[in-house]
Amino acid sequence: MRKLETKTIVVASHNAGKIAEIADLIGPFGFSAKSAKDLGFVEPEEAGTTFEQNAAIKALASAKASGLPALSDDSGLVIDALGGAPGVYTANWAEREDGSRDFQMAMAKVDKALQDKGASEPDARRAHFVSVLCLAWPDGHTEFFRGEVEGTIIWPPRGTSGFGYDPIFQPKGHATSFGEMSAEEKHGWKPGDVQALSHRARAFKIFVETCLDA
Repeated sequence: MRKLETKTIVVASHNAGKIAEIADLIGPFGFSAKSAKDLGFVEPEEAGTTFEQNAAIKALASAKASGLPALSDDSGLVIDALGGAPGVYTANWAEREDGSRDFQMAMAKVDKALQDKGASEPDARRAHFVSVLCLAWPDGHTEFFRGEVEGTIIWPPRGTSGFGYDPIFQPKGHATSFGEMSAEEKHGWKPGDVQALSHRARAFKIFVETCLDA
């Protein structure tokens, strides 16, 4: 594993919610970071069929454009009753014809798909969130860190915190959705903690333990 020896990195994302979450997680480590969106980089086409492939596409594009290490995240919602959908196409389920994204629409689409399968009870609505972080260097070297959190799809949506599908995902062992949790509750982790809750925090914890002298 290659250690990250600089505190200046690029967050390889154009997603405001994701950028904010990664900024919260890297903040305690003193990083100087700008996002691909801030730097005006073109958003690459995510043509991969796995979270790892898409994370690498984004991180390598930003690393090569900036000449700095870049950290990306590719994440998605994997629902058992839907054969793993939406999976790597999680963001696509929110896309409108004009190219904008509507996650209220996407959450309704998920519930309808489950109802069409007859999946109305919690045991039939099991799901997990996946986050794969990719740290890429300008020379093309990459490292991957995967985090997952189990839970249940609930309906109707609850809460207005977080982003994406958070209001319909209730993590296992909790009585509230991600959409009802503060950022601190959702991540469930800070430097020195043993446990982490969210998929992104779990992936980030592995990143810290592997690539940082923290």
